[in-house]
Amino acid sequence: MITIASSSSFDETVERLRAAISARGLSVFAEFDHAAAAAEVDLELGGELVVVFGNPRAGTPLMQDDPRIGIELPLKILVWERDGVVNLGYGNPREWGARYEVGPHATALDAMSALLTALAAEVTA
Repeated sequence: MITIASSSSFDETVERLRAAISARGLSVFAEFDHAAAAAEVDLELGGELVVVFGNPRAGTPLMQDDPRIGIELPLKILVWERDGVVNLGYGNPREWGARYEVGPHATALDAMSALLTALAAEVTA
């Protein structure tokens, strides 16, 4: 996992992430609030949220080549806070090329990796 410390609070980092995704015309498909789920069962967890997002035009051709890559898509970014430090983390889509047969659409993995890198840099600055 690629991990970057944020210079902002947990809530501000999450809001900046949502805004950066929206500004690029991407869709947020889901959010998984692990801290809220933990609280529902009387357990404590620092802020921890997964944002799931993407663009079906980018991911669908990859899944047409190899449906198994659907386990990786859509893209995901995790924001979490531990010991007063807020971090943002994501997997590198370039690594998927070795696991899945995506043929001529492999360049999309480079674009996805560049997108995640740009989002992370913008959100954590």
